[in-house]
Amino acid sequence: MTRKVFTKLMALFVLLLLFETAAMEIILRRMMEHSEGETLHRLGGEAIWSGLIALLVALPIAAWAASRIAARLQRVMIFARRIAQGDLSARLEHDRGGELAAIEAALNQTAERLGQSFAEIESSRHELATMLDSMQEAVVAVTAEGLVRWSNTVMKRTAGTEIRVGRPLVHSVRDPELLDCVKGAQESREVRYGRSSSLAPGRTFEISAAPLPTGGVIAVLHDVTRIESAERSRRDFIANVSHELRTPLTSIQGYVETLVEDPHPNPATTNEFLQVILKNATRMNRLTEDLLALATIESPDYKLAMQPTRASEMVNDAIDSLGGLVVDSGVELESSGAPDALVMVDPDAMNQVFGNLIENAVKYGKSGGRIQVGARTLDSEIEFYVRDFGPGIASEHLDRIFERFYRVDKARSREAGGTGLGLAIVKHIVQAHGGHIRAESELGSGTTFLFTLPVVPAKHRHEEHADAQTVAQNGA
Repeated sequence: MTRKVFTKLMALFVLLLLFETAAMEIILRRMMEHSEGETLHRLGGEAIWSGLIALLVALPIAAWAASRIAARLQRVMIFARRIAQGDLSARLEHDRGGELAAIEAALNQTAERLGQSFAEIESSRHELATMLDSMQEAVVAVTAEGLVRWSNTVMKRTAGTEIRVGRPLVHSVRDPELLDCVKGAQESREVRYGRSSSLAPGRTFEISAAPLPTGGVIAVLHDVTRIESAERSRRDFIANVSHELRTPLTSIQGYVETLVEDPHPNPATTNEFLQVILKNATRMNRLTEDLLALATIESPDYKLAMQPTRASEMVNDAIDSLGGLVVDSGVELESSGAPDALVMVDPDAMNQVFGNLIENAVKYGKSGGRIQVGARTLDSEIEFYVRDFGPGIASEHLDRIFERFYRVDKARSREAGGTGLGLAIVKHIVQAHGGHIRAESELGSGTTFLFTLPVVPAKHRHEEHADAQTVAQNGA
């Protein structure tokens, strides 16, 4: 570019000088034609030589001026290329004077504003990406050609495969419901709704696909697995409660109607009927109490009165307070040892846990003759257990015995007076303490219920030791 500018400027300058020289030559010739004398002839020659000398002097000056202008224009071109390539940090080092100084300053100001605008756009883009990634819903956007424009982290995790930008959505997602909704929204330019159960195993999604102004489509997938599971649990719970109440109510109603219809009832028969009515009423009362207890434990307002307690004391207290349950059953309740580590528990809630587990062991494992209660230390937890040596539980039932109203042997459970809610109550109490519970069993070898509780941190142990010393000093 420097060569072109230099050539043009020099050509223009030479033309101007030649024009001036020719004009002077013509004027002098006319003057010489009308004048005589050697003086005018010499004057014309000197004028021509002076023009040639001026031309020789002007050539380097013009070259120097042209090179400076060309250099500044070259810097402007390099600056423009850098801006076009995305380098918005490029700036021109402009001189204070000259005609190009104002242009260079304006270009620098334009580049600075462009940089600020792109920084704001990039910041907004990052904020939008962060917001989409923090959503619980899976989101994916496609172009008018069906290519993935972007997707959030939840969508990638849900699909189980990498969703590549610029690739067709069908290459990453094979769910027909999602693809149909996206295609329908693309063609009709209206919001389409659908339901997917094959995108991720065991999960159900509600799909909403809406057209974008640019011609693409954005699809949002809302996970409704938990909602449907809760709805099924609610329906099952109502059905189970109705069934559990119907049986004793039907029995009570039948016996009462028999007594009412008999004008001269036999005292022995009446007493027998009343015993049956009392038994069924007691069962209904226990069921109602367990339902209220379960509702209280599952409530968000359920609070535990936590305090540090030694694991060995918990096991000993459980055996001492619940020993009366096994007096008439012929079962021996024994301790198999427990560490002295501290755990944070609500004593009343833990008494309910041990009570339900030991009562359960007495009902269904008394044929083994004994029940063991103990605890052992794990990494950062204490694992408590209640073991019986009865007939045991088949493996297919172990994952479901903590569900409400689930019974391994329904007839035997009702005969023993169980409500089917005891283990569900135990599970929720243990979870409220930050632990977990499970069951281990083999047919013919008994059943063991195990639950864990977190160990008290060292800070709480020091505080308890200091409180104990303070109490001792005050007592002294």
